[in-house]
Amino acid sequence: MMSIRETCRENMQALAAQHGLIEADVTVRAKALTPEEAIGVPGRRDFPILEGRERVIEATVRGSRGQAFTDSPSDFEGSFRDVVDLLLDTNRRRAIFLAAVNAALAHLGMVKGTVHCRDDAPETCGFDMAMSARMLDAQTIGLVGYNPAIAQALVREYGTEAVRITDLNPQNIGADKFGITIWDGRTRTGELVKRCDLILVTGTTLVNGTFDEILQQVRDAYKRLVVFGITGAGVCHLMGLDRWCFHAQEG
Repeated sequence: MMSIRETCRENMQALAAQHGLIEADVTVRAKALTPEEAIGVPGRRDFPILEGRERVIEATVRGSRGQAFTDSPSDFEGSFRDVVDLLLDTNRRRAIFLAAVNAALAHLGMVKGTVHCRDDAPETCGFDMAMSARMLDAQTIGLVGYNPAIAQALVREYGTEAVRITDLNPQNIGADKFGITIWDGRTRTGELVKRCDLILVTGTTLVNGTFDEILQQVRDAYKRLVVFGITGAGVCHLMGLDRWCFHAQEG
């Protein structure tokens, strides 16, 4: 079965051709942003980007910006055709592809919020995530990809018994965060899906190659999945997936 990324690539190729982006002289520059460039100066300091585990790369397509989180930041310059022709076999290439797709769709006016929110907005976003989950009448929440602001807001709203969290970072696995033990995402995300009504999945799973399996597990269990963050903005639009990113900036 074709992966979400490959299906997205085909859809994006057709869209770019339709709007003259494939043949046009489109320059894509992906550069790693410093934490301050990416999210400003939030009140809390425990976000992964501030601890040096992740970086945000930014692509520009005809003056519009798109970003993506990655643990493998690098520079890239070429045409949009070069981007959609990339072999999506590494975190580095997948991040460049996703950032460029976000920028292209921002340029076409099809996707909003492709640039990360700043300063205290990430904290507010956690609260908005918890309230949005309540509006869906979800009783138990699974968070795939530890985000401290979202995790804390979910625990405050739902309590420790109704929230489960998985992550891939060895420093987080087994750690106690707001009264919840972080599970190993490699082995226990399936269990999280079975135990939770609503699954909130970081867009970074599209970069690290784990998203397709998670999506299949959620669909097999007849649960609801929502992607959060800027990284998956374009893919969610192209694939009709739900996405929450309440305070992202326009690209």
